[in-house]
Amino acid sequence: MAIIRYAQHGGSTRDVSLTEGSNLMDLARVNAVPGIDGDCGGSCACGTCHVIVDAAWAARLAPPNAEEDRMLSMIVDRQPTSRLACQIVATAALDGLRVQVPEHQF
Repeated sequence: MAIIRYAQHGGSTRDVSLTEGSNLMDLARVNAVPGIDGDCGGSCACGTCHVIVDAAWAARLAPPNAEEDRMLSMIVDRQPTSRLACQIVATAALDGLRVQVPEHQF
């Protein structure tokens, strides 16, 4: 079973079964992962699905496009590996991907 691991600010983690073709925001919401709001429904328009990709995985993902980068630029606590979960599509190659859910969303 392929998984995505969501780490919470307080240290707990939640492993979610990876469904190929879904984005990380949808996987989090369907599995009630705390802290992933996705207020815009995944249209890259709100920043409430901000996650910080584990550094070991960051280079394996395509870089943010201009629209995602613009939304990320509005996030106060943006990190070098910050991404919007709605923009990361799950594939088998991401089995074991670890993302940190920030303490607060935009």
